[in-house]
Amino acid sequence: MSLFVDTSVWSHALRRDDATCQEVDFLSKALEKGEAVFSTGLVLQELLQGFTGPKAHSQIVEYFSSLPFLPPDRRDHIEASELRNNCRSKGIVVGTIDALLTQLCMRHELTMLTTDKDFLHIAKHFPLSVWKS
Repeated sequence: MSLFVDTSVWSHALRRDDATCQEVDFLSKALEKGEAVFSTGLVLQELLQGFTGPKAHSQIVEYFSSLPFLPPDRRDHIEASELRNNCRSKGIVVGTIDALLTQLCMRHELTMLTTDKDFLHIAKHFPLSVWKS
């Protein structure tokens, strides 16, 4: 299984004082096995904005230096806007970043590893694969 790991899981994984969650355990095992784990610049940016101090910054940059990045292209942005508008018409509120991350997962046929329940709502209406324990 190829994974796309959302900011929510990385945030739990990088906080040493945070209680372990199933998604972090799954991520750790996937990385140990050498499974494909992808990210994108928006996830890296959100993490760098959420953690303070040069040590945290350096650690995050180092962790992400070995991950393959999926750069969104023009079509991804167009599709993400259509996804977001479609969700809104169904009464589902989806943020701009979540719409783009969903689009990247769908285009590259990746399983989303997240603790954010918003992706479960999206997956009810779109072919988004979300990891379940």
